[in-house]
Amino acid sequence: MSATITDLRVEHGRDALGLGTPRPRLSWQLDGPSGWRQESVEIALEADGRQVATAVVGTAEQVLVPWPFADLASRQRVEVRVRVTGADGETSTWSAPIPVEAGLLAPSDWLARPVGGSWPEEPGTDRRPSRVRRAFRLDAAVASARLYATAHGVFEAELNGVRVGDEELSPGWTSYDARLRYRTYDVTHLLSAGENVVGAWLGDGWYRGRLGFNGGYHDLYGTDLSFLAQLEVELVDGTRVVVATDETWEAAPSPISFSGLYDGERHDLRLDGDGWSSAGADRDGWSSVATGERDPRTLVAPEQPPVRCTDEIAPVAHWTTPGGTVVLDFGQNLVGRLRVTVDGEAGHEVTLRHAEVLQDGLLYRRTLRLAAAEDVVTLSGRGPVTWEPRFTIHGFRYAEVEGWPGEFDPAAVVARVLHTDMERTGWFACSDPGLERLHENVLWSTRGNFVDIPTDCPQRDERLGWTGDIQVFAPTASYLYDCSGMLGSWLQDLAVDQLLDGTVPWFVPRIPGGPSWEPIEPGAVWGDAAVLTPWTLWERFGDAGVLARQWDSAKAWVDLILARAGDDRIWDEGFQLGDWLDPAAPPDDPADALTDRYLVASAYLYWSTRHLAATAAVLGKGAEAARYDSIAEEVREAFVGRWTDGRGHTTSDAQTAYGLALEFGLVEGENAQAAGDRLAELVAEAGNRIATGFAGTPVVAPALTRTGHVDRAYDLVLERSCPSWLYTVDMGGTTIWERWDSMLPDGTVNPGEMTSFNHYALGAVADWMHATVAGLAPAAPGWRRIRFAPRPGGGLTHASGRHLSPYGEVSSAWRVEGEVFALTVVLPVGTTGEVSLPDGTTVEVSHGRHEFTCSAAATAGVGAAAG
Repeated sequence: MSATITDLRVEHGRDALGLGTPRPRLSWQLDGPSGWRQESVEIALEADGRQVATAVVGTAEQVLVPWPFADLASRQRVEVRVRVTGADGETSTWSAPIPVEAGLLAPSDWLARPVGGSWPEEPGTDRRPSRVRRAFRLDAAVASARLYATAHGVFEAELNGVRVGDEELSPGWTSYDARLRYRTYDVTHLLSAGENVVGAWLGDGWYRGRLGFNGGYHDLYGTDLSFLAQLEVELVDGTRVVVATDETWEAAPSPISFSGLYDGERHDLRLDGDGWSSAGADRDGWSSVATGERDPRTLVAPEQPPVRCTDEIAPVAHWTTPGGTVVLDFGQNLVGRLRVTVDGEAGHEVTLRHAEVLQDGLLYRRTLRLAAAEDVVTLSGRGPVTWEPRFTIHGFRYAEVEGWPGEFDPAAVVARVLHTDMERTGWFACSDPGLERLHENVLWSTRGNFVDIPTDCPQRDERLGWTGDIQVFAPTASYLYDCSGMLGSWLQDLAVDQLLDGTVPWFVPRIPGGPSWEPIEPGAVWGDAAVLTPWTLWERFGDAGVLARQWDSAKAWVDLILARAGDDRIWDEGFQLGDWLDPAAPPDDPADALTDRYLVASAYLYWSTRHLAATAAVLGKGAEAARYDSIAEEVREAFVGRWTDGRGHTTSDAQTAYGLALEFGLVEGENAQAAGDRLAELVAEAGNRIATGFAGTPVVAPALTRTGHVDRAYDLVLERSCPSWLYTVDMGGTTIWERWDSMLPDGTVNPGEMTSFNHYALGAVADWMHATVAGLAPAAPGWRRIRFAPRPGGGLTHASGRHLSPYGEVSSAWRVEGEVFALTVVLPVGTTGEVSLPDGTTVEVSHGRHEFTCSAAATAGVGAAAG
């Protein structure tokens, strides 16, 4: 019996419109009988309904298989089908075809120039956005049409009065000077013979809006607000029409008087001008555009899904304050904005304010710092209207409505959840509701902080792509979502923004953040994202292309920190954040942790050097692999000599120090066991309360598990007193907090400046939950080999994990019934696995469903489940 192809993809998704590469890679998933193995694949290329090329590739690989044909040309549209042949000689049927269309691959393809308002503006102020448009005529029916569009700022395009696409905050945030994304839209259905109009709303976004903390900065990338687009139309008579942004367009001030990501939006509906993007629209108030310049070599196609609304949430409660405003509780800390349906007199204003927490029944907004997070709509008096802001987002659970006309109806307000529309790929369940809620909190913090780039927080005047936060969290994020395209794109910006000496900025895209962050100093944990985050994408998605593309960046970072360490191979100088926000750190210095910050730096020096060697090996750079391996061993020996007593105890007698030493493999053999034993003692002495910050949190539970203390790991993760993960759950948290005590036990908000209620970094423990509680982890790149090693504990009676790997669905589910531990695992075609039962039994498995049992009394601590 042959296999069946169940899912064919191009690069990292199914949407292959406007690809930025002439040689897209292909992936497919298979369903087949037990023991079936692929030995070759035939790939067929079709154009205009006929087959134009085929290629047979002798490979067992199903993930990111290289393009076997000639390069695609700009705009070229083809269809691809595949069929596979197994070791038994049986060949599958052809897959369903998937369309593949290249974008504008050459700078010479671009005719468009940026266009925007031509009226004078004062730089560095809150300026009114503009709208731009162009009328044109088509002399025949439309066969096909594509709109290639981007902006200096953010945009929403319209054609003949209809919004183009469903994306938000396009084109997103990149290191704009070097890389500006454009998107490709199929707009065939929006055009017709005769008069047509194309136009766009514009907003400041990240381009010229206020960015950064401590007041922030304006105009970091430019002062213009401009639309850059190219509409290419093929008519049924064979005529090709191109409408590109140029001096023939016109502009007018927008009904949106202000729009900012931190501060919100003001929109006067009286000025909307219905039909402004339709044929025959009123020309009053419209004038010639200002044209700008854009190097077309910097225009790139996206590698990630856009930001979209993925959910709508109704309020679960509301009440009227003594001041007459209405407070809404949506029951979940989320990222997005409100949509309201309202009717009132012309000129009446309705104001929407946002906050994550309450104090005394009122919105508590101090933690927003200098972000106003306020939207105002001025009503037109022309009847009921449904409105939401276009170019802003807020992080909130609660909203306050001021100025609602008439009796308030909570059904008139909905919260729309916005984030990068990645495919969800990971689930977790267990018998402990608190642990399940913790996992749900991790999921929501991922959603809220994956808004085009991976940010630290989504609510205050910051929202930056902090490199250390995603470095520690990337393994967890990669289980929960297919974030390969998003993080791969972000890593390109990291390389662009990297300094010539190899220094990695603290946040990417790089912006000035205030006196503390300029000039940029190299810092461990954060800068190590240049090496470790590409490795995570290789490990979780099997994408060696990311390793190749980021090699120069990763090498530059390691060479820099090795130079900083000098001949003694110890990094003990310069500015370091260390184990940031260790709960014992003083409020005025969150980097002053229990673990010496230079111990952290030296541990990461080893870890990144070792991973650079491994990266070199994957890329076939044998000499460099050997060289960096040798250096890494020198660093390890230096670490042991400087930061340990030679018998497994570290000079910083703290949870983070032991966790790093164990998980990074800095101590070995008997010394490793001694370190694990001491770590378990420290956790017990702390009453099972966590004592780690950003650097230590991901490694403590895995280190305990690795050294036979899995019961202590459960004690740590299931602890409910402060500081602990379940403390945040018991205090009503629905996302991961920045501080362990962002809300104090008495219900008041921590007075510290760093007090976000939506920060994913401390949620990195979910990777241990997946690997150890559920027992599901990759053992080879892309999950081609899987380790099933559940370790029951903590009184749990069942747990399960499910992950949509590049090869298909992988799952592990166990249950304790009486004296029996029962485990069921499922592997897709193309993978193999190792099952490690709690009693120490190991079994090799191939694809399919397998069931195992052993004594429930078996000891759980029989080796690493997350290693």
